[in-house]
Amino acid sequence: MTQGLTRRGAFALGAAGIAALAAPRIASAQAMRVRFTLEWALQGPYAFAIAGERQGFFREAGLDISIVRGFGAGRVPIDIAAGTYDMGFADITPTIRFMAENPQRDLVAVAVLWDQSPVACTVRADGPITEPRMLAGRTLAAPEFDGGRQMFPLFARAIGIEPGSVNWNTVTPELREPMLVQRRADGITGFVTSTGMSLKALGMDWPQQRIFRYREHGLDFYSGALITTRTFMRERPDAVRAVVASMMRSMSHAFRNPDAAIADLRAREGLTDVAVESERQQVMFREMLVTDDVRRNGMSNVQAPRLQRQIAAIQQAFNLAQVPNVEQVYTDQFLPPAAQRMLTPPAG
Repeated sequence: MTQGLTRRGAFALGAAGIAALAAPRIASAQAMRVRFTLEWALQGPYAFAIAGERQGFFREAGLDISIVRGFGAGRVPIDIAAGTYDMGFADITPTIRFMAENPQRDLVAVAVLWDQSPVACTVRADGPITEPRMLAGRTLAAPEFDGGRQMFPLFARAIGIEPGSVNWNTVTPELREPMLVQRRADGITGFVTSTGMSLKALGMDWPQQRIFRYREHGLDFYSGALITTRTFMRERPDAVRAVVASMMRSMSHAFRNPDAAIADLRAREGLTDVAVESERQQVMFREMLVTDDVRRNGMSNVQAPRLQRQIAAIQQAFNLAQVPNVEQVYTDQFLPPAAQRMLTPPAG
């Protein structure tokens, strides 16, 4: 292992490695059926998955996959544990918390696609809240299963306020941003890819938003991961391996061909605003996907010390009696070869 989890040696950046992005075809008389949930609506950050579906990457890997929208990162582990879906894509922090509180549910992450967390709390730039500590005593609006709300106790501890000092207004996803625009809430939480662009669409452009990113206050966490159960992993390892390789191929494709990925998203979701979702996709690339480590080593180069810090922070913030260890949270045994995890920049 290299500083922790990966057993796959050094990563190569050469043309030969980049050319090997196609996921292997799995010989099978019948396609492997997988029920898959995203964590949020079919928007720009998730165009990679829809592009992979429409480009046939999953089919070429021997999969018959159904990809549906989600309703919050905190909902995904619940639905997978309940058997509603076989696999899903979600922020790993609420998943770790769920694993700690429900150890018998046997969840595990098999890849990390977003190396950096997009979670943030956003207030009005023209409002009275100029630093995170000033959130104490204020009212925040978010859906119950919103990733930013799920992780807020960690953020509160990091900025030196009590989590209970904030009042929560539980709203549907569609009402979150209007609550801030209409001054019916002091702030909102969520992925900056969702909140930032939705606020802009409502007339509150980026300069009018004051964004407190959790990662800028010591929460340097891994984010979007592919989640399944150990039972599914044991019983259908070929399906898990194919999903991981195909999702990474899809992410690489979207990164190289962002306009084509958004076109595929619009073909699936007819009401897609191409300009808005194109920008939202670029925010995802910038905020979550492309880090120095990913440039050097590719996707899912998970390091045990960093993941352990994340687990420890979750335990402290939620007063958990016990938490899973690193090996229980994540396994790298289903990752494709190193070359298939590298990102190739768009042409030009």
